[in-house]
This record gives sequence, structure tokens and C-alpha cells, in this order.
Amino acid sequence: MLSIQQSYSYAKARECLPSLLDQVTDNNEVVVITRTNKPDVAIIAKDELSSLLETVYLLKSPANAQRLLTALSESKQEDTQPALTQTVDGLLEELGIEQKEKAQ
Repeated sequence: MLSIQQSYSYAKARECLPSLLDQVTDNNEVVVITRTNKPDVAIIAKDELSSLLETVYLLKSPANAQRLLTALSESKQEDTQPALTQTVDGLLEELGIEQKEKAQ
């Protein structure tokens, strides 16, 4: 999950740009650079930006957005149900597959 945790002045960002870039890519953070009398800008990892743009594109269509949200909701419901466990012998029996006895 992206978070905006820090902001830097333009001068401070220029001083420590290599470490800021590492911070952004290593920690999935967004760093804001403040500028005097101009809008602030943000540095974000390319992969994160691509992911955000793809999400926006997919959610643009109301029908597609509804399908995605329904699928997400169903997935979350499935995640809360306990996983079924079964032995191999039980599964073979359920499927009607006879097991050959091991040679001794």
C-alpha cells in the first residue's frame, strides 16, 4: 500500500535525491517535494504508477467496476471460510479410484 510519509523542500530533495529515490522504490512510498509559489510534486515508483493507472482504467467503466468489486467481495468471503482438508486415501475413495496395495 502506498503512503505519503514524508515531504521535502526542493533544496533538501536535491541534496539527497539518490537516497530519496531508493526510499521510494524500496519502501513503496510516495515522497512529496514542496516548491515555493508552485504546486507540490510527488515522486512515485514507476511500477506503482502503472498499477494505479491500470486500476483507474479498469474502474472507469461502471459495468467493469461492478464486476471487479463483486469478484473482490466473493474472494474475501471465500478467504474467511475454513479450507477443506482431506487425506489422499479419502480423496481416492470419493473419486472411486482403487489404490493398488504396496508390494512388501
